[in-house]
Amino acid sequence: MADTAQANSTAVVGVGLTAFLVAAARAIETSRLDAPVRDDFAEHFVAAAPGCAGWPRRFDEVPDGDDDPLWGRLARFFALRTKIFDDFLLSAAAGGCRQVVLLGAGLDARAHRLPWPDGCTVFEVDQDPVLAFKGSVLDSLGARPRAARVAIAADFRQDWTGALLAAGFDPTRPTAWLAEGLVSYLPPATERELLTALDAHSARGSVLGYEVKHGVDPASQRDYPVYAAVRERLGIELLPLFSTEPRPDSAADLNERGWSTSIHTPFDVTGPSGEGLRPVSDDAVAANRWVLAVRS
Repeated sequence: MADTAQANSTAVVGVGLTAFLVAAARAIETSRLDAPVRDDFAEHFVAAAPGCAGWPRRFDEVPDGDDDPLWGRLARFFALRTKIFDDFLLSAAAGGCRQVVLLGAGLDARAHRLPWPDGCTVFEVDQDPVLAFKGSVLDSLGARPRAARVAIAADFRQDWTGALLAAGFDPTRPTAWLAEGLVSYLPPATERELLTALDAHSARGSVLGYEVKHGVDPASQRDYPVYAAVRERLGIELLPLFSTEPRPDSAADLNERGWSTSIHTPFDVTGPSGEGLRPVSDDAVAANRWVLAVRS
């Protein structure tokens, strides 16, 4: 199984590479006493990927601790992002949403780690290499999902809704949608198409959570500490993955379609002990917004 996981990891390119970065961040945060969330699978994804050799998987392996712009600050950012969306999805499930669709599911094993109510189905949509790698690692651990899990390999620039429907998704039932780290990488036209498709396949009572970058030119942030650290220490160029075209006001679009939205910054969310992030100069995460929407 280890050889299979390593072979699948080498096929992950482009935006898919960010899944390893986020998994390492969640592994580091899971090891902390004040962890906003716990993901006991994350460290295994990092360990199984040859390209992540030497990456820390515990907070005590981060020499500068919270002052490290990559494995300190960025890891806490990803943990808080995971927390707000975990809480949002579980609240929706408790309210009756038994279909959960993770768009750009990455390496977050939500189907396995969250306490889903009986009868929940979690659809995971992502690139085939990402899903294959995730599946091989989970299989090697003997992990069992806590909800019915359906993995769907699809490209969001193509007909992903057809693949979702073919996998058993029912658009007449309320759905909890999540596009945690997807939208910022899409061209604006594709973002609009995504929201149109979501709206068309969302019954009353459906919810949607997603992240966007607000009012920033990615090129202007090239030398910000976080992006510089990822580039120099990991050899990953994050900024070219983001679209440089002006972003649509997707929250306003959803409001016009009959959704109620709330928008949160990374500084609005705290962990169990009240810890969170504070703004700093040249702050790469200050432009990020977490949108929570309900179709009422």
